[in-house]
Amino acid sequence: MDIFSSLLIIAGLSLFETISSVDNAIINAEVLSRMGQKARKWFLWWGLLIAVFVVRGLLPWAIVWATVPSLGPIGSLTATFSNDPHVHDAIEKAAPVLLVGGGIFLLFLFFNWLFLEKKHYGIMGERFFQRQGVWFFAVISVVLAAIVWFALQVESLMAFGAVVGSTAFFITHGFKENAEKQEQELMKEDSKLSDMSMVFFLMIIDTTFSLDSVLGAFAFTLSVPLILLGNGLGAIVVRQLTVSNIDRIRKYIYLKNGAMYSIGVLGVVMVLESFGHHIPEWVSPLTTFLIVGYFYPNDHRNTHRYKPSTHTRLVNRERCKVQIFSHSF
Repeated sequence: MDIFSSLLIIAGLSLFETISSVDNAIINAEVLSRMGQKARKWFLWWGLLIAVFVVRGLLPWAIVWATVPSLGPIGSLTATFSNDPHVHDAIEKAAPVLLVGGGIFLLFLFFNWLFLEKKHYGIMGERFFQRQGVWFFAVISVVLAAIVWFALQVESLMAFGAVVGSTAFFITHGFKENAEKQEQELMKEDSKLSDMSMVFFLMIIDTTFSLDSVLGAFAFTLSVPLILLGNGLGAIVVRQLTVSNIDRIRKYIYLKNGAMYSIGVLGVVMVLESFGHHIPEWVSPLTTFLIVGYFYPNDHRNTHRYKPSTHTRLVNRERCKVQIFSHSF
C-alpha cells in the first residue's frame, strides 16, 4: 500500500467517522450542558482518550484478532504491513467472515433509516420508502436469508458471520432506542441523575454509536493502524463540534442522509468483497466524499434559513460554558 492510498483511506475514514457521529455529538453536547465543571473536564479529557484509543483502537484490533486468531495480538495489529505470505493467506481466508458480518450490519442500519427513521427528505423516493415502513423487517429478512444461502455455498463460517452481523445490529439498535429515551429523561428539569451517572451514560452511548464507524471502517481497509488514525481524527473532530459549534451542525439537516447513503454503499462493498469480488481500495473513500459532496449544497442553502428554537438557545448558553472551560486544557 503506497502513501497516497494510505492518506486517501485515512481522509475517507475521518470524514465517515465525523458524519456518522453527528447524532452522538448532539447528544453529548446536550447532556454536557447539564453537568458540573468537574464532570465536564473528566469527560472532555478522559472520555476523548477512551473514545479514540480504547473504542476506535482496541475494538477493530480485537475484531481482527478474533477473526484471525492465528495471527496473535501483535500480528493482528501489523498484519497488513507484513511481507510474510503466510500472514496474507491467513487474512485472505478469514476476511470474508468479517466482511460479510460488517456488511450485513451496515445494510440493516441503512434500511432501518430508509424505512423507519424520521428524516428530512433529500432525494426523490425517500418519502415513498418511509411510507412503506411496515416492510422493513420483511426486506432485511429476505436480504439476510439470501446472503446466508449464498454464503453456505462458499463457506459455512461466512453464513455464521452474516448472522452475527444481524445480531449485532439488533443489540446496538436496542441500546440506541433506550439511549434516546434516557436522553429525554436527562433533559428534564427535575432529573435527579448525578454527574457521574451522566458521564457513564455518555460513555455507553459513544461506544454504541462507534460500532457503526468501526465496522464501516473495514470497507476502507483491514489495517488496524490506519483505522485508528482515521477514526481517531474523526473522533477528535466530533469532540470539537461537541464543545464549540454544535448549533451550526444542526443546520446541516441533510448530513445524516449523506452518512446513511455512505453506510449503505459501504455495506454493499463489504458484502461483494466477502464473496470474492475485488473492489479497488480507493472506491470506499472516494464514494464517501462524493455522497457527502452531493448533499452539502442543500445543507449550505439551508443554513441561511435555520433559526434555533428557544430550547436550543437556552441549551447553547450552557454549552458556551463548556466551550470556554474546554479551552483551559
